[in-house]
Amino acid sequence: MRNIFTLLFLLNLFLSFGQAKYNRILNSIDENKNNYSEIAQQIWSYAEMGYQETESSALLQKTLKNEGFEIEKGVAEIPTAFVATFGSSGPVIAILGEFDALPGLSQKALPYKVSNNGKAGHACGHHLFGTASAAAAIALKNYLIAENKPGLVKYYGCPAEEGGSGKVYMTRAGLFDDVDVALHWHADSKNSASIRPALANKSAKFRFYGVSAHAAGAPEKGRSSLDAVEAMNNMVNMMREHTTESTRIHYVITQGGKAPNVVPDFAEVYYYARHSSRDEVVNVFDRIVNAAKGAALGTDTTMEYEMIGGTHELLHNDILQQLVHKNLEKIGGYTYTSEEKVFAEKISESLGVSFNTQYVEGVEPYDKGGKAGGSTDVGDVSFAVPTVGLRAATWVPGTPAHSWQAVAAGGTDIGNKGMMVAAKTLALTAMQLIDNPKIISDAKKEFLQKRGDDFKYVPMLGDRKPALNYRN
Repeated sequence: MRNIFTLLFLLNLFLSFGQAKYNRILNSIDENKNNYSEIAQQIWSYAEMGYQETESSALLQKTLKNEGFEIEKGVAEIPTAFVATFGSSGPVIAILGEFDALPGLSQKALPYKVSNNGKAGHACGHHLFGTASAAAAIALKNYLIAENKPGLVKYYGCPAEEGGSGKVYMTRAGLFDDVDVALHWHADSKNSASIRPALANKSAKFRFYGVSAHAAGAPEKGRSSLDAVEAMNNMVNMMREHTTESTRIHYVITQGGKAPNVVPDFAEVYYYARHSSRDEVVNVFDRIVNAAKGAALGTDTTMEYEMIGGTHELLHNDILQQLVHKNLEKIGGYTYTSEEKVFAEKISESLGVSFNTQYVEGVEPYDKGGKAGGSTDVGDVSFAVPTVGLRAATWVPGTPAHSWQAVAAGGTDIGNKGMMVAAKTLALTAMQLIDNPKIISDAKKEFLQKRGDDFKYVPMLGDRKPALNYRN
């Protein structure tokens, strides 16, 4: 009996020592909160859209370079993409960072809707995403030095997640081929590390060319490109009746003419097709292309289309996901100050939801059967390397992504606090992976089993060059 008590004592002592060395690194993240908050809010103010994130990318590169990382710029033929590396031999841990904003969503950091006199806004929290991931990468670097551990930490500066498929080009270029595990996170209205599926996605801009003429004086001489767009949209909308319930199709007319009395000779419509299976996305997209061809034929116009983006669904890793969930529970949530609570309650009122901070102060229970709500180019990374992520409460509970309320909270310390939760969870997970190579080995076995022996990576966007002008 005495031997058992001695063994338990030594085991607890060992675990306490291990947690203590992790805590030293995690505390260093907290000690630099003000610096990381300033970086995030600077990127929030830049609000640069996909492939235009020149200042945002440069700031993150500078931050990592100052910490001793080697920077490789302009990777995968993308000027704003980069890889920052520290270390040598040993496990290779990738930490993904994003920094692009969304068009038409500028907003001041106020609990009511008011434009910030700009075209874009960080309505998906990527200013926090990129910064927290950098903080985690720096913490892991410090851990490798402090503990004299072998290992390689690689921060991936990933542009244009919002429709531009930046990580797809980076995956296609083989930038993840030497990685053992990839970590990421995302802004949200709650703390969660459950399995959360993502839909495969394929997008394109369809351009129709007609003949301009006076709409009243010589209508017979005109061929309306806008008619073609409308005909295409009508056919696709009828097609919805004959797709699976989980298929999602969205479009927006980006150009439709300039004046009612001029038959427009050019019009453009931008389409997304989504589904949980990439094979079904390809099928639906091909039908959308046929509708475009039919619309051009019926309106006596010509049509061409440009692939803009395409992403795989997410391939989840149960071993890694449960590890991240446990670590998120260890890190825990945070509480609002009295001022932040007033702000948050006003945001909740604007959303028409009840104010509940349960999963801001705590963590949502683990769920293996989450519902897909969107798409991400992290999907392609997840088919190249075992990949895992989490969500942190950077928005007021109940806030949907891509909303002015998300932009507003992301510009306050509410966003900064959630960002720190993410940074520490990523750092803790990365340190444990360095210390326990068997976790990596087991995760790889699961990864290869789920991906299948006959898997061959084929990018959804084909061999096109990066769509650097897709936001123009």
